[in-house]
Amino acid sequence: MRTLPLPGIAPILFVVLLVLSTCSRANDAPAETTDGDQLVSVYFEQQTRLLTERSLADIEDLEDWTSKRAMYRQQLLDMLGLNPMPERGELHTTVTGEVRKDDVVVEKLHFQSMPGLYVTANLYRPAKVAEPLPAVLYVCGHGRVVEDGISYGNKVYYQHHGAWFARNGYVCLVIDTIQLGELEGTHHGTYREKMWWWNNRGYTPAGVEAWNSTRAIDVLQARADVDPDRIGVTGRSGGGAYSWWVAAIDERIRAAVPVAGITSLHNHVVDGCVSGHCDCMYMVNRYRWDFPMVAALVAPRPLLISNSDRDSIFPLEGVVDVHAKVRKIYELYGAEEDLGLQITSGPHSDTQELRIHAFRWMNRHLKKDESLVDTVATKLFDTKQLQVFDELPEDERVTTIHETFVPKATLEKTSSTPEELATLSEHWKEQLREMTFAGWPDDVSIEQTLEVVEQLKRDDAEVTFAQYTSQDPYVLPLIVVHPAKAESDTSPKEPATAGSPVDVVVLDQASWERAASGLAVVAPQRYPNVQPSQDVWNEMIDSGRPTVLIAPRGVGPTEWSRDERERTHIRRRFMLLGQTVAGMQIYDVVSALKALSGLRDDLALAGPWTLSGKSDSAFIALHASVWSDSIANLKLLDLPTSNRDSPDLLNVSRVLDLPELLGIATGDVEVSIGGSTQAEWRKKAESNPLLSSVGWIAE
Repeated sequence: MRTLPLPGIAPILFVVLLVLSTCSRANDAPAETTDGDQLVSVYFEQQTRLLTERSLADIEDLEDWTSKRAMYRQQLLDMLGLNPMPERGELHTTVTGEVRKDDVVVEKLHFQSMPGLYVTANLYRPAKVAEPLPAVLYVCGHGRVVEDGISYGNKVYYQHHGAWFARNGYVCLVIDTIQLGELEGTHHGTYREKMWWWNNRGYTPAGVEAWNSTRAIDVLQARADVDPDRIGVTGRSGGGAYSWWVAAIDERIRAAVPVAGITSLHNHVVDGCVSGHCDCMYMVNRYRWDFPMVAALVAPRPLLISNSDRDSIFPLEGVVDVHAKVRKIYELYGAEEDLGLQITSGPHSDTQELRIHAFRWMNRHLKKDESLVDTVATKLFDTKQLQVFDELPEDERVTTIHETFVPKATLEKTSSTPEELATLSEHWKEQLREMTFAGWPDDVSIEQTLEVVEQLKRDDAEVTFAQYTSQDPYVLPLIVVHPAKAESDTSPKEPATAGSPVDVVVLDQASWERAASGLAVVAPQRYPNVQPSQDVWNEMIDSGRPTVLIAPRGVGPTEWSRDERERTHIRRRFMLLGQTVAGMQIYDVVSALKALSGLRDDLALAGPWTLSGKSDSAFIALHASVWSDSIANLKLLDLPTSNRDSPDLLNVSRVLDLPELLGIATGDVEVSIGGSTQAEWRKKAESNPLLSSVGWIAE
């Protein structure tokens, strides 16, 4: 292990990363972020248009579709966290009781879709069954039923659907969700609980609901009173979404009526419907799909898309758009009559009009019955009558399933030679490009151009203000500060030489604001609303080394809203586009390094470059270094110690964790770690050969 004494490291690491970060922000007053908000809105619109235009665009005939259909289904399974598919173990289906009213019998049961993942359910059937009946899996939306602190499950909220099907010659299994069942897990990891590591893991509760649904089909098919070849699925709102998931991935579904469960990517991202939906509504969009792709996987099986015309979270325009695009696939099969679109008048609500069409669709396609519906759906049972558990099982995993449903990558073999590490590094990078950074522009190797906007010469320094286009519409600032100072205070001042070491610093918002207060001393016209600080400016040039400041998107002039709720849903929009904020900031830094390389000599930056960052910016710098060949040294302060504690990147924990990433970096650059997390990193290094060449910054 190497310990680097303070004089030997890049001083700007402490000047900018420590001095500029001494305050979280200059003050707590609301920031003016109008430009940043408008910019990110334009970006979302452009990216959404790109994904929408290419959705199903390459399908010209049935052969095109059938040759790709299995691949698309596998992609969806992957985005639901079902790749590989979990083992279909013993269900341990257990009936805990039975209630009856008139001609309807309800079996109160539970099963385990995987060990400890209990699914509580009510199975509705006719009192008399003479032959195997068609069956309907009813998946529930977000209907919370809690009395005296006890959750009875959303199966109770939607019981009238199960009762209608039983009265009309079906077996109907109504299952609870993991969030609103008798066991209460969570659907709101990124929405409310700040569990951004879900994205790192590639986890979405949509995957658990899809898995529970497909195991529920196993339960139905195992019953003697069910015809295994006549099973349909329906549900409303969240249940509409789960209907889509299971119908798309499980061919055993022979008819589907997703009610108020889908709309276009444009509605979610551009129109902001994402703010009305929890995480169970979305796959982790690694393959950058628009939602017609999900719907198309149901073809050519009978599918009725059902919605209300004033549904604010599933707007009419988006629903019609999904139908129009999936109709193309049904037409290729010659199955236009098996695709339906039902629009009723009303808001986002479980209306009778929506139910009747679902009932008729199931009758038509599962029973070959075109007769009129002459009974209404009514609730038959009191809440407590439908309770499955008297006491909740101690071995349940419902409340913690997000921890284990999608496994993290395991390092099979630690490299022992530079050659082995190089091979492993290339493998990891390939996986990262495919699974984590698929949302980067296709041509990552494109040349970047740095435009010099203004150069200011002073007695104490020369400052270059430049900009580069990382990704339309993001034109980002890059600032170069050349101090005119010798190595000691007593020496005559003279400019740093062209071969002087260069400090390249990745800024976050706090360090940007502090740096701006120093830059306002030399360029007040550029920072009219910033209080100049001579002390900060002096600290910025005190090292005597050239310094480059990089502000990725969302930082400085492109900062978007500071409202916590708005920022949450901005981050969620990025995920829907197959990206994350951090992932695109890494791309911005990589682009900045490319652009800067083109003017390396012109800007007197020919010396070795040290890329540095603090905390989350250290994480950004570390990732960026892996994709750049311009860096000689990497200095990281307060680097998070795991993916879980870092900014979110899609699926990254399915590929590697930070020790492995550091292993990649050390193959090309000198890496040093300091700050508050150094002690923990030292402990990791004691048992991890990948960290053997990491240096430690003495403090």
